[in-house]
Amino acid sequence: MEIGTTVGGRIRRTRVALGISLKQLSDSAGVSIGTLSQIERGIANPSFKTMQKIQSALGVTQQTLFPTVPARAEDPEFIRRKDRRPFCDLGVLTKELISTGTSRSLDMMILHIPPGGSTGETPLVSLTEKSGLVLVGEVVLQYGDETCQLSEGDSFQFEGTTPHSIRNTSSADARVLWLVSNITFDRHL
Repeated sequence: MEIGTTVGGRIRRTRVALGISLKQLSDSAGVSIGTLSQIERGIANPSFKTMQKIQSALGVTQQTLFPTVPARAEDPEFIRRKDRRPFCDLGVLTKELISTGTSRSLDMMILHIPPGGSTGETPLVSLTEKSGLVLVGEVVLQYGDETCQLSEGDSFQFEGTTPHSIRNTSSADARVLWLVSNITFDRHL
């Protein structure tokens, strides 16, 4: 596989195109230079949280870090066909992008979480609103001090500023529709 087609290769290509050094990205993302180097060379897969930190530090949408899958010539840009969805393998789970790339304020994806897989050991925190729907299987959603067992058809929605994570503790694969609003809302009147 070519380096530009791996998640690490896309991170490197984006970083270089933006004129950001490995050290600058390391400082901005809070990820060690060694870890970033291993990710860029395809030696290691980033965790969900590390991917989020890198994306934020680069100031790009998730779309940028997924492989490019061209749309059908006859389709308008706001359509993404099932057979044209890019995947991003993070080792402990896989993201399947279903967003079309026409919005900078909303990311939609399907998380494929194998048994024992999760969004990472460290809970996620972001200045976004998140929601999801369990499509297949069962997962455990940790949100702050709350632990919720979710099954197929169960949904959730919350502010990303509270630490949160998703883990598949079952013996079967799970798939979760995951939506992230990249617009922060002021809830104060």
